[in-house]
Amino acid sequence: MIALLQRVSQARVEIAGHAVAGIDRGLLVLVGVEREDDRRKAERLLERLLGYRVFPDSDGRMNISLAQMGGGLLLVPQFTLAADTRKGTRPGFSSAAAPQQGEQLFDYLLAYAASRHTPVAGGVFGANMQVVLTNDGPVTFWLQV
Repeated sequence: MIALLQRVSQARVEIAGHAVAGIDRGLLVLVGVEREDDRRKAERLLERLLGYRVFPDSDGRMNISLAQMGGGLLLVPQFTLAADTRKGTRPGFSSAAAPQQGEQLFDYLLAYAASRHTPVAGGVFGANMQVVLTNDGPVTFWLQV
């Protein structure tokens, strides 16, 4: 699984001009599912997201995790993260999970996250979404499990 995480002061997902999910301070995470991914990888990804130290401590150093600071977690499915861009001028998606597998694993990750952390919000798999955010820092990291 691939996660592009961004530390945000706020973020929301809109569909057809209507907000469907949002958080205040926390992490916006774009999630890509690859063919070989499974529930174990989703659980490991969540463990890393909750424990990854990207928030500043009193000295301004990134030493505080999302779990420690209690911020929001907004998960947004983004199959294009699994694109193969190594050659040519058009991305290939042979490593991306099939839509049904991707949706099942994203839904599992979202439910698992909600059972382990609050607040959690999520985008809608397969929808044409607009993601609105204020990246804090900016701080952005790529995680892959």
